[in-house]
Amino acid sequence: MNSHPASQRAAYRLGFAGLIPFVSLSLACWLAPPVWLAKLLSWQISYGITVLSFLGGLHWGAALLCRALPVERSRIALWWGVMPSLIGVGAAWLPIGPGLALLCAAFLFVYLVDLRLYRWYGLPEWLPSLRLKLTCIVAPAIALSFIALRVRS
Repeated sequence: MNSHPASQRAAYRLGFAGLIPFVSLSLACWLAPPVWLAKLLSWQISYGITVLSFLGGLHWGAALLCRALPVERSRIALWWGVMPSLIGVGAAWLPIGPGLALLCAAFLFVYLVDLRLYRWYGLPEWLPSLRLKLTCIVAPAIALSFIALRVRS
């Protein structure tokens, strides 16, 4: 796997840039007129699904590139790779409140599963730390959006 310092810097920068929509949509849920709330929350769910799908895709790339990965672990990784997308779709099919709750829980659950599977691939040691930092911002941002729905609707 690519463990070059420039790749790490880029991953951190892009990862934290990816937080901008989560945080800004969460803030907007509290600051924008209440008539905008449903649209803002819909965007939050849509963006969350996109990011969950990306997180699942990491497993596909890692499983297909890791030559030392046994066949059974490769199958598990590929199956797991589609699960975040499916969970995200489930969040989209629910009413907004339960959808946001599922999305928040999904980011926490996906992080915990990913921690275990990342060790299989020989990914750079800094990746779990980056994921923890990002998850610790994403989950509360979604939770605050959920609270805004309850308080402001």
